[in-house]
Amino acid sequence: MKRNPRKVKWTKAYRRVHRKDMTQDSTFEFERKQNRPERYDRNLAENVLKAIPKIEKIRFTREERHHKNRNEGQERKDTKGGSKGVGAGHQVGQISFGPSEGPISYITTKDQSLCFPTAIRGQQCDGAVMSMLHSVCVCVSFV
Repeated sequence: MKRNPRKVKWTKAYRRVHRKDMTQDSTFEFERKQNRPERYDRNLAENVLKAIPKIEKIRFTREERHHKNRNEGQERKDTKGGSKGVGAGHQVGQISFGPSEGPISYITTKDQSLCFPTAIRGQQCDGAVMSMLHSVCVCVSFV
C-alpha cells in the first residue's frame, strides 16, 4: 500500500513539514555525502577529526534551543488552560479485591475505562500474579 510520506509520522518528510526536527542548519552540510574522491591530506584529516567534537557541541546546543522553543508554546497553552498536569482528574481510593490480604489502592479516571488495581508496595497477594509496573506491584487475581 502506497502512502504519502508527508503524512506518515516516522518519516523525515513528515518531521520536516510539521517542524519537529531542525531541517535548515549548517551543521547538516558536514554530513552530506559527496561522491567525488578526495586526495588524502594528513593535515586535513587531523583538522577534521579535531572539528568533529566542536560540530557535535554546536549541533547539540542548537537542538536544545529548537526543542525549548517548540515546547515553549505548549507550556504557555498548559498554563492558560488550567491545571492539566500529571494526575489531573485521578482519584486514589481503598478497596478489598479478590483473595489478597488487606486493602489495595486503585486509580480511576473520569471515564472508568482505565481502572486497574495496584497492590501497595511490599504487600502479599495470595493466588495472584505479581508484576512490576513503574516500581509499583500490580496485583491481578484469577478468581
